Amino acid sequence: MADDVTIAGLRAVLEESLDEIRRGVAGLSADELNARPAGGETNSIAVIVTHALGATLSWLSLAMGTSPPDRDRDAEFRTIADDGFAGWTGEMSGRCMAVLETGPWDPARVGTPNWNPRLASEPQTAAYAASHALAHLGEHVGHLHMTRELLRPSG
Repeated sequence: MADDVTIAGLRAVLEESLDEIRRGVAGLSADELNARPAGGETNSIAVIVTHALGATLSWLSLAMGTSPPDRDRDAEFRTIADDGFAGWTGEMSGRCMAVLETGPWDPARVGTPNWNPRLASEPQTAAYAASHALAHLGEHVGHLHMTRELLRPSG
């Protein structure tokens, strides 16, 4: 696919956020990935990352007009990480980046986010889907940073 300036911009911002995700899980044990340092019904790093990457891949697939991934959104919030979680995170990050190469980019293309019943009746443009993918991912990168800070407070 020709390097459209919009896709190039999306790629740059996406890569920054995915790097933050990969760095956020690096060096954490399965116990740390599954901990809920804020207590109660808060999300673990494993849940935050799984949901963020699943949502990003779904929204970018909608934006690019490709088939959405198989996804069980509710199960994302029950994720329990194992020792292979960092590797899975890298694989999912690669899938998110690769979907931007599936073009052609048509910002006016319309699709429906069927993975969430609350959104299934609200068709969205590709421009919206791509923007939402990056905004949502960025929000969860912030959640990841806050949760990691609670887990391993700096001196």
